[in-house]
Amino acid sequence: MESGMLLSGRQRALIRESWQRVSGSPVQHGLVLFTRLFDLDPDLLPLFQYNCKQFASPQECLSAPEFLDHIRKVMLVIDAAVSHLENLSCLEEYLCNLGKKHQAVGVKVESFSTVGESLLYMLERCLGPAFSPDVREAWSKLYGAVVKAMRRGWETLPEGD
Repeated sequence: MESGMLLSGRQRALIRESWQRVSGSPVQHGLVLFTRLFDLDPDLLPLFQYNCKQFASPQECLSAPEFLDHIRKVMLVIDAAVSHLENLSCLEEYLCNLGKKHQAVGVKVESFSTVGESLLYMLERCLGPAFSPDVREAWSKLYGAVVKAMRRGWETLPEGD
């Protein structure tokens, strides 16, 4: 995973500055992200089951304590990426394993583009006018690097482990 070369110093600063404004309310902002995700792709809802319980609606899912824990975990992964902007490669193995876990529960690689759109939407909603084209580009690059590492989880065959 490319690290320092992926993002310029200015892009890293833009990401850190914008994340600082969002990270104080991870569940609140994560709810914006996942509400948007379910709006864009309602077919993702069945992937979220806890104790074999199927949610009847996105609203039911978004209010479930187990799902709120999932939101916290997603926001922690974003936080880890932001915290390691200078050395993203140290997250490579973790993100690859995270990709394997997502594959195991039926997530398709293609869904990550919708997650990326939802992330950018959340940042735009939370940052308002501070969400400039430069901020968008920096986050898009970071998200692309994270997804690239997670995709490796799909590419590694279970027999080879």
